[in-house]
Amino acid sequence: MEAFFVSFLTVFLGEIGDKTQLLAIMLATRFREPWPIAAGILTATLANHAVAALAGQWIHRALPETTLAWLVGLSFIAVGVWALKPDTAEEREGQRAGRSVYWITVVSFFLAEIGDKTQIATTVLAAKYASLVAVVAGTTLAMLAADVPVIFLGARFAERLPLKPIRWIAAALFIGLGIAVLVEKTH
Repeated sequence: MEAFFVSFLTVFLGEIGDKTQLLAIMLATRFREPWPIAAGILTATLANHAVAALAGQWIHRALPETTLAWLVGLSFIAVGVWALKPDTAEEREGQRAGRSVYWITVVSFFLAEIGDKTQIATTVLAAKYASLVAVVAGTTLAMLAADVPVIFLGARFAERLPLKPIRWIAAALFIGLGIAVLVEKTH
């Protein structure tokens, strides 16, 4: 259960104000079809985070425990520092007219997540925890918990969120997890 809860909390906080959340708002205001957008987010996140978690588990098996601890700890700290940088509207993926809302969402979200801090966090979490299912379930549900409300509530919801303090909290969580991993494995 720890893997699920840590994965959920880490990605939920990391997703607030992230480019994929901005993408969710943009899709919702453009297409006004929340259910296909939510289904597309679920599909894209499951696929993207499953690949990231598989990579994390491979890293877990391939590296010695001490090296892995340093890699995981430093990666969490790096993601924490990265969380301080706000995503901008220019970083969002574009859409193509004439395609279904569901497929536009799947493709946009999958591409937007490649190399994103929440994907990197999923890889790192899977390297730390042995349960692939718990990590992918936690990170996927976190993405839905962060993104689906903005789809239904629209752009006004995002404008009212204090994104800067939330980014600082997310950064502190990532950095704290990184330090905890380093302290736990090196002492």
